[in-house]
Amino acid sequence: MPASSAFWAILGIVAGALIALQAPVNAQLARAIGSPVVAAAVSFAAGSAALLVVTAVLLASSGAPVTWRGTPLWLLVAGGCLGAFYVTFSIILTPRLGAAALMGLAVTGQVVAGLLLDHYGVLGLATRELSLGRLAGAALLIAGAVLLRIA
Repeated sequence: MPASSAFWAILGIVAGALIALQAPVNAQLARAIGSPVVAAAVSFAAGSAALLVVTAVLLASSGAPVTWRGTPLWLLVAGGCLGAFYVTFSIILTPRLGAAALMGLAVTGQVVAGLLLDHYGVLGLATRELSLGRLAGAALLIAGAVLLRIA
């Protein structure tokens, strides 16, 4: 694996670890506040504030314009809404399932959905056929998620 590919793979692992850490942090915030939905809102507000600062710095340093014209409204809100559901569900489920089981189930859901999105080329993705290997990988993830939950 080339060094640049290894870097991106490691960055992906770090991102996954941060998601695993985010779930119990937000669950603890929900216990402190008394509401998983309010905790999710606080989490998104903090993340939005951080991203606004980073965006301002990057735009000021690059001078690259942002093009809003022609962008469908649903694209402006869909990702945030999907993220809000994920964060809220993870806050509710982490104390009930544990961090490892939740992450196993979440990754399984992501891979199964990803297989379907790839297979049908949804939202402009390149079409990738379902193969025996890809289906076996998904089946192993499902088995692993079940083992994380019952073991």
